[in-house]
Amino acid sequence: MHFFTDPTAVTFAFTDKVFQISSVFCEFSLFGHDVTIKWYGVIIALGFTLAALFGGRIAWTWRIDLGKMVDVLIWGSIAGIVGARLYYVFSKWGWYSAHPLEIPQIWHGGLAIYGGIIGGLIAGYIVCKKEKINVRNLLDMVGMSLLIGQGIGRWGNFANQEAFGVNTDSIFGMWSEKTAAYIAESQAFLLEHGIEADPMKPVHPTYLYESLWCLVGFILIYITLKKFRKFSGQMFLEYGIWYGAGRAVFEGMRTDSLYLGNTDIRVSQLLSAVVVVIFAVLLVVGLVRHKLYPAPIEGVDYFPEGSRVPKKEREALAAREAEKAAGTAQEDKNDET
Repeated sequence: MHFFTDPTAVTFAFTDKVFQISSVFCEFSLFGHDVTIKWYGVIIALGFTLAALFGGRIAWTWRIDLGKMVDVLIWGSIAGIVGARLYYVFSKWGWYSAHPLEIPQIWHGGLAIYGGIIGGLIAGYIVCKKEKINVRNLLDMVGMSLLIGQGIGRWGNFANQEAFGVNTDSIFGMWSEKTAAYIAESQAFLLEHGIEADPMKPVHPTYLYESLWCLVGFILIYITLKKFRKFSGQMFLEYGIWYGAGRAVFEGMRTDSLYLGNTDIRVSQLLSAVVVVIFAVLLVVGLVRHKLYPAPIEGVDYFPEGSRVPKKEREALAAREAEKAAGTAQEDKNDET
């Protein structure tokens, strides 16, 4: 068994230190077949695990049935992988239509985050309806979990030396033989889309920008969850706005974007902008509606008997019950009169 193979030297503008970054975690033979486990897969698995653990913690706090959560996790994960692959394949349909046997071979690369999110949400919605789970509250949990998974998972791109941007003179500029090779090999593609890049100059480490953006977003939205949550679905809307805004900017820097047909419109950048606008409108509508018609937030399982209802929501429920009781007492008094 061999560990940490396929190394490449990576340098950054802010230091003279040279980092030896391996893309392969380990290689070994199993029943006569060579098996390669890449750092990309290990890091994605780590991000997925931490995201699932966080979601499980929230599920425990909200007293959702963990059996239902496992169903959502399993089907959402499967649909997420399928959705991520289909999104990528359809974005490059001109090539895949001529090489259909490559479509299921995801180990050759080609998964898109947005496709994974869309696929996972569709499957999750179906499971929620079947298991009678509050969909919007579950989305709040999912949005925060996604930021954890995406923030960590982007470091898999660093291990592969991919998903980087155009040239930069900033202190964060990154250079390696792999980035130089990609730019040199992709000159025709880059020039076709109006991008000029020098393989011998540092590039934007957009994987780093997006990773930090996601992790900061998680912290901010988690604080909102604890102190400022007003209605079901609010956290997910904030996730869409935060991630979409960052992705729209970072996608505009990248050299490996998926484009809409033969245009220079980047698919993920356009989708990010649309998500930000729609989610911002829905967030404002939700906050205004809550201010005009304040109501307690339902639980993921509709707050079953004995569940942990937050203090403010307990007080609101108690006030409503008191008003109802007072109204009933007044009706009884009127009947006696």
